[in-house]
Amino acid sequence: METPQYVAARIQRALAEDERTNELGIRVDVRGDQVFLRGQVSCEERRHGIEDVAREAAPGLTVHNEIRLMEVRDPGEEEHL
Repeated sequence: METPQYVAARIQRALAEDERTNELGIRVDVRGDQVFLRGQVSCEERRHGIEDVAREAAPGLTVHNEIRLMEVRDPGEEEHL
């Protein structure tokens, strides 16, 4: 049986190396048979792509996609405080 750290590292490596994602900024936590993906991305397609790659890298585990979408503003748009 693989340790949670090994499973998390395998998923993170898959996210970094898969041409669909090439993602380094997602945190992967594994607890038992549950995988939690956390971080921020710029669009919904990217969010789903990361989840797909994680599911392929961890078959048989339940993946919880807690990745948030970050707000992307057009350059030059004023920031109101």
